[in-house]
Amino acid sequence: MPRPRAPRPRSPDPQVSAWLVVGLGNPGPAYRGHRHNVGYLVAEALAARIGARFSAPRGMRAEVAEGRLGPLGPDSVKLAIMKSRSYMNETGGPVSKVQSWFGVPTSHLIAIHDELDIDPGKIRVKFGGGDNGHNGLKSIRRSLGTGDYFRVRVGVGRPPGRQDPADFLLSNFTAAERADLGVEVERAADAVESLMTLGLERTQSAFNS
Repeated sequence: MPRPRAPRPRSPDPQVSAWLVVGLGNPGPAYRGHRHNVGYLVAEALAARIGARFSAPRGMRAEVAEGRLGPLGPDSVKLAIMKSRSYMNETGGPVSKVQSWFGVPTSHLIAIHDELDIDPGKIRVKFGGGDNGHNGLKSIRRSLGTGDYFRVRVGVGRPPGRQDPADFLLSNFTAAERADLGVEVERAADAVESLMTLGLERTQSAFNS
């Protein structure tokens, strides 16, 4: 008989002080400007906000930045921000290693990723659910054995005409898209901060447009 699923988190657990934020993407400069790498951009924006630099701990296959959100004190939020050094379809292994190293439960994991089925300029925040064909999310599910974690989904829209979705994701943002990209990245970073401090329902009310 299958085990019942854990209750859906609606607000941060006061007993858990640390979070793991995972920006999904492919490593290396050749992929940096791709739509598929928007998760990396948001992770970098978050690290800049808390004044943290990425380093590559031995054996982790990831770049990690550590810090605290908010002023120092009992109410500050400790977080680790990571970018995998493996390709998207192998992201789960590094996520599992970093999660174990920092002792962060899956209920305090946030994945930031691109989403074809959401229009550019839109964000959706949710907990759990399917992977919608996203190879990074599928890899995380295989490694963690669950999809029950938070997702910040950054809309990139569907490809024009008959362009293959994979080719579309592995191509650079257009000049027009880049003009608004910085604002969209910062807004996604705002959504991550809101999840950690205010919880799911208030974050969805503010950002799910």
